Amino acid sequence: MRISTAHAHDQAIETLMKRQVELTDLQDQLTTGKRVAKASDDPAAAARAERALAGVLRADTSQRAVEASRTVMSQTESAMADAEDLLQEAREGLVAAGNASYSDQERAGLAAKLRAIREQLLSVANRTDGAGTYLFGGQSASAVPFADQPGGVAYQGLTGEVRTEGGTDLPLSADGSSVFMSARTGNGVYVTSAAAGVTGAWIDNGQVSDPGALTGANYTIQFSVSGAGTTYAGLQNGNPTAITAAPYTSGQDIAVDGMTFKISGVPANGDQFTIAPSTPTLSVFDTLDRAINQLSTPGRSAAQIAQGNTDALRDIDQSMGQMQRARAVAGEVLARIEHETSRLDTQKLANQTERSRAEDLDMTQAISEFQNRQTGYDAALKSYSMVQRLSLFQYLNS
Repeated sequence: MRISTAHAHDQAIETLMKRQVELTDLQDQLTTGKRVAKASDDPAAAARAERALAGVLRADTSQRAVEASRTVMSQTESAMADAEDLLQEAREGLVAAGNASYSDQERAGLAAKLRAIREQLLSVANRTDGAGTYLFGGQSASAVPFADQPGGVAYQGLTGEVRTEGGTDLPLSADGSSVFMSARTGNGVYVTSAAAGVTGAWIDNGQVSDPGALTGANYTIQFSVSGAGTTYAGLQNGNPTAITAAPYTSGQDIAVDGMTFKISGVPANGDQFTIAPSTPTLSVFDTLDRAINQLSTPGRSAAQIAQGNTDALRDIDQSMGQMQRARAVAGEVLARIEHETSRLDTQKLANQTERSRAEDLDMTQAISEFQNRQTGYDAALKSYSMVQRLSLFQYLNS
């Protein structure tokens, strides 16, 4: 087989160009630190890198959502702490209002104090996160959630919560209706109250003495006064019960179907007290409004003052309990956010590691290969120079 000088020359040039391209590619990889710069470099590795990059981006998105939830829930928990402080201050004022030596004017002064507390509490309930989003707006966090209307404070938000995407599912707002307006009435199981017109006696909050005997019915205690004797009868949903003409003693326990309560004072003939099932409808603002109205009313009897304070303190305590439960939920969310942050950091790191494995360059191996290729290129270059001197023209000229 004969090989012409031109063919040998072309082969040598082709080999040199091929080795130069390989060196250039390796040099680019060493410069960028990437083995896979484009999909054609290694299609399978490029696909793995893309999937890992998508995982990193998802983790980044979720982390931003988690941080947004952390900011909102931290501010929400702080707002509820401020609300608790205000309710505690109101409670202290109501305890003071029970002082029998207080005059109507002094109680009116306490009413003014409660009115100021109410305004501060409304401001807390309408607090924003600093960016125009209302903390307690529920699912409509862009609108003012609580409005002070002639009939009292009304919730204008949408119940529920704005939440992050399904992967994290964390709240971005709080349901103000649940926090401020959904405490359980009464003692949490039933509500005791005096009928309108009762001026000589009052009823306490009561307690559950036998949970298994509770019926969930409405009860009425009716008093009859005849001469020197006072008796009472019990009605269940308007129907007579076994309690008929029971002798009354002020402050003595009255037990009805698993409920025990005390009626104190001197009831008049026809006075009635009701016991109804508790419902989650107690508004802290309505509680303060009733307390303010009672403290501002002059000429109340000692029994009316006692009943008003008993009811107000009971409702304040129920509202504070609801606030504490809401704070506990916020605390649980903040704890969960810490776990979510840790999980997302781990997920992001795993995806970054996978992407690095798929497309990053092994520098030690690459440097070694570059040196080998460079040696090969140098050898090819020397070989070409030797082949070039084998030309017939070079022979004739020598």
